[in-house]
Amino acid sequence: MDHLLENSEKPIPEAGEAEDDDEEAVKANIKKIESGGTVDDSDLVARSIKCSECGKIFRSTANAELHAEKSGHDQFEESTDEIKPLTEEEKKAKLAELREKLAIKRAAQAKVDAKDNKANEALRRKAGQDSGKIKEEMQAKELQKQAEQKRREKLEDQRAKAAIKAQIEADKRERAEKAAREKAIRDGTAASQPQAPVAVAKPAAGVSSSENPQTRLQVRLSVGGQPITKTFPSDNTLIDVAEWVASENLNYSVDTVTFASTFPRKTYSREEMKKTLKENGLTPSAVLMAS
Repeated sequence: MDHLLENSEKPIPEAGEAEDDDEEAVKANIKKIESGGTVDDSDLVARSIKCSECGKIFRSTANAELHAEKSGHDQFEESTDEIKPLTEEEKKAKLAELREKLAIKRAAQAKVDAKDNKANEALRRKAGQDSGKIKEEMQAKELQKQAEQKRREKLEDQRAKAAIKAQIEADKRERAEKAAREKAIRDGTAASQPQAPVAVAKPAAGVSSSENPQTRLQVRLSVGGQPITKTFPSDNTLIDVAEWVASENLNYSVDTVTFASTFPRKTYSREEMKKTLKENGLTPSAVLMAS
C-alpha cells in the first residue's frame, strides 16, 4: 500500500510496440468475425492471467503469484481479457480509497499501541509499589532486630554490673573480716564472732572465690572515657588483658600498657603480667587502672 501511495503521481506506462502488433491482430480478428468468418485460436493473444477458482484477472504473473500466496488458489490460466488502464478519475478514487484504508489501519494500530503502553505502565507501577513495600518491610524488621539487640545488651550489662557490685561488696566484707582476725591475733584477743553475712550472688555454687574459673575485670583508662568490662578465664594472663585493652583503645599498646589495682594498692610488673589472673589474686573480680 505504501508503494502505491509513493508512486501514485507517476504515469502508467503504455504498451510497447509488441503490444501494438497484438492490437492489430485483435482488430483483424474482429473484422473476420464481423464479416462472418472464423477466428483461429492460434490468432488469439493472451492479455492477462485469470484465476480459475475465483475468476479474478491479473495484469502480470507477479500479481497472480501474490494472489495465490494470499488466497491459496493454485489454478490459473491465460486470458484474452484485457485489463484497461485506470482513468485519472479512477486513479484518484483508488488513491483516496487506499489512503482511507491506510489511515484506518494506522488508527487501529495506534489504539493497540496505546492499550499496550497503558498495560505496561500499570505493570511497571505495580512492580515499583511491590518493591517499595518489600523494602519498607525489610527496614522495619531490621529496626526491630536492632532494638531487640540493644535491649538484650542493656539487660546483660545491668546483670553484669549487679554481679560485679555484689562481688565487690563480698570481697570488702571478706577483707574486713580477715583484717579484724589478724588484728585480734596481734592483740592477743579473740575476734568477735562476725555477724551472719548477707547472702550475695556467687559466681558459681560450691566454688570458692579464689577458685572461680571466670574472672570479671573492670578496667579504668587513664586517658579518660568510660570504664570497660569483660569476663576472662581465670587462667588467662594480664598480657591477654593488655591485648584486649589495646584492641579497645588505640592509645594503648600491648608492650607498654601497665596495670595497677587500688585495693590493695599495687602496680603489676612485667613478670607479673605473665602470671594468670588467679595467680595475681584477681579472681573472681577486680578493678584495674590501665596506663
